[in-house]
Amino acid sequence: MTGNIWVLAEQWRGRISEITYEGLALGRELADQSGARLEAVLVGHNVRALADTLGRADSVLCLDHPLLAEPVASVYVDVLAPLLAERKLAAFLIPLTNVSLGIGSWLAGQLRVPAVNFCKDARFVDGRLQARCVLYGGKIEAEVAVCGEPAILGIWPGARPPEKGRSAQPPAIEQVTVFPDQTPSVRFRRYVEPARGDTDLRQQEILVGVGRGIRNKENMALAENLAGVLGGVVCGSRSVVDQGWLPLSRRVGKSGLTVKPKLYFALGISGAPEHVQGMRKSGCVIAVNTDPQAPIFDVAHYGIVGDVIELLPALTRAIRARKPPADDA
Repeated sequence: MTGNIWVLAEQWRGRISEITYEGLALGRELADQSGARLEAVLVGHNVRALADTLGRADSVLCLDHPLLAEPVASVYVDVLAPLLAERKLAAFLIPLTNVSLGIGSWLAGQLRVPAVNFCKDARFVDGRLQARCVLYGGKIEAEVAVCGEPAILGIWPGARPPEKGRSAQPPAIEQVTVFPDQTPSVRFRRYVEPARGDTDLRQQEILVGVGRGIRNKENMALAENLAGVLGGVVCGSRSVVDQGWLPLSRRVGKSGLTVKPKLYFALGISGAPEHVQGMRKSGCVIAVNTDPQAPIFDVAHYGIVGDVIELLPALTRAIRARKPPADDA
């Protein structure tokens, strides 16, 4: 290992993303293992004030230019590639989100350096970098030995608790002068807000999430009955929404909403990282799945190995029986 550790500080619409702090937590571990410096790389326009929140890093490289105001992958790579070529670093940790997706792979291809995506962990072993990655929707984990520097690591959400990547201490800031292409081939036009649905899942305290295990649209009534007894709302994974059994406004996950209810039922949901990303901050997660090895059990507080079609009617009856009678006054 011959260089420093970098973390791309993902910012969107004037705010630092949570996954940035996850990356800083992992980056801090790698830097401490190798005796290297940890540097955050903040790219944007008029974003210097955001650097003060990145104190877990030893310093922040701030790349500021009007063309960098929006995270367009080709423009970001245009300014990051020369910087990587002139500075020594061992690894560059880049978030894998809808905002930053594509930057790492594009950068690695342009510089012809190794890249590993979907990383949930990384460490140095005998001076060489190793990464642990999730494949096939979390069904397989792979240990990858990285040959060559710098290594581009695409960091999967949930790699570390974001709290471990925060610090109240302001870091040293280095302003880096950049000259991106004045006529980029790809330009950001506008951000279109999603249409509001019949309910805002982000405001709900109880959510009943359903996945492929619900089998068909007729069985959705079972989940609706449970939600009605609990005073909650039904939501779903991408597979359920794609089938048309729920509207798009009820989708939870990477391609949907991020929710934080007090109680989240995961019924017939396998627990692919794309879905877990949207509900992993729930106060209590209760999972039901026929597969005892389903990844959802890794994030659930309580788990039941069983068929949701058989369980839901019994569970709904039991909860209804325990509810106090309605006030007739």
